[in-house]
Amino acid sequence: MFTNDQRQAERTGRHGTPRLQYLQELVAQFQNATNEELKERIAAHLANFAYDPYNYSFLRQLNVLELFLDCITESNEKLVEFGAGGICSSCVDPANAAVIVECGGIPLIIMCLSSPVKNTVNSALGALYYLCSPSTKAEILKPEVIDLVRRYAVPGSDDVCLRNLAMAFLDKHAPQY
Repeated sequence: MFTNDQRQAERTGRHGTPRLQYLQELVAQFQNATNEELKERIAAHLANFAYDPYNYSFLRQLNVLELFLDCITESNEKLVEFGAGGICSSCVDPANAAVIVECGGIPLIIMCLSSPVKNTVNSALGALYYLCSPSTKAEILKPEVIDLVRRYAVPGSDDVCLRNLAMAFLDKHAPQY
């Protein structure tokens, strides 16, 4: 459920931690973590906050979008998965999308289309769906990207969710293919 200031105050209570402070503590923990499993848990937790528009300004303020982009460059597939999920959930907001694009996120997201992890591919495809605009089309709708997306859109594919998402992407952004 989406949050607003009143609901957040009710949920936090008198002695609770304000959302910005809580997210700031998570970012600090992630940055100081040396254990991969702990980093994975924190990245997953941060990605869970990315779906709610209430958190968007906090994510930008704390550079969490950049943290997600850093995650998708890691060799750890769990970090890549959670980073891609956080990007996908947050990029529906134009201000978040602008940060992702300005930070060079599109090529990183495109790389995630080749991941062996289906959740990562779904998140990458969803992110590209939302990030594709007149100003980013040339970068996203390259022939090699379209070919890859078309492979996911093949009728009869085992992964119905991925197939439907790929078909929606092609229908909206590349109907000529």
